[in-house]
Amino acid sequence: MTRTIKEVREEITQITSLEELERSEWHADERKGVQQALKRQHKQIAKAIEEVERYQYMTFYENNILEKEPQAVICGVDEVGRGPLAGPVVTCAVVLNDQHHYVGINDSKQLNAKKRAEFEAALKEGVADYAFGIATVEEIDKYNIYQATQIAMVRAVEQLKTRPTHMLVDAMKLPLDIPQQSLVKGDSKSVSIAAASILAKEYRDRYMRELDEQYPGYEFSKNVGYGTKAHIEGLNQLGVTPVHRKSFEPIKSMMTSL
Repeated sequence: MTRTIKEVREEITQITSLEELERSEWHADERKGVQQALKRQHKQIAKAIEEVERYQYMTFYENNILEKEPQAVICGVDEVGRGPLAGPVVTCAVVLNDQHHYVGINDSKQLNAKKRAEFEAALKEGVADYAFGIATVEEIDKYNIYQATQIAMVRAVEQLKTRPTHMLVDAMKLPLDIPQQSLVKGDSKSVSIAAASILAKEYRDRYMRELDEQYPGYEFSKNVGYGTKAHIEGLNQLGVTPVHRKSFEPIKSMMTSL
């Protein structure tokens, strides 16, 4: 008896390699639904292979350190929130476990909210250690955003229970007596930095949603402090709050005109 298209589709979805897919007897089935299922599965398998290859690429810096020092404790450090007009800058330091396998992980900005939440849960449960560091709005205004970010990163590293022997840091040099490598766009090059990026973003986004309840009218839960149209309108209508960065424009000019 001829198999239904639904039955064939289900069988095709069980195929996990391109080689096996190419050998499938269903290539001879000319029904449109079957051919579409084959193409769809080919695309999904190819994407999965690409994700694995990208993950291997993102472990290059970690593996390079471990080849020279197998017992190294590697810490990835990243920040979130350098550009917003409101809220703190949040950093995270992460030490992955030896068997880490977070295929699909990426710079937090490249992942949707659902994926970030999934990775956050997996990372918190599976990493060897992680810690956050925060620089307040007052510190950002007192020093500058670069120095405040540096301060927050140092705090995150110092909060770790295990002292790292090496650090991979996203585009920053930290005043710590620990061997370190600064990587521009490190959250897309290093799995350790990407993990820190995700945890920091989820932490800060959650905090900004709390600020939205405390200071309604600026849409912090949506813009997480960035200068969107709704945020600027809120500033014009409601004024500057204690959680706004007074050294950032247009807030700086608004403050001097008062």
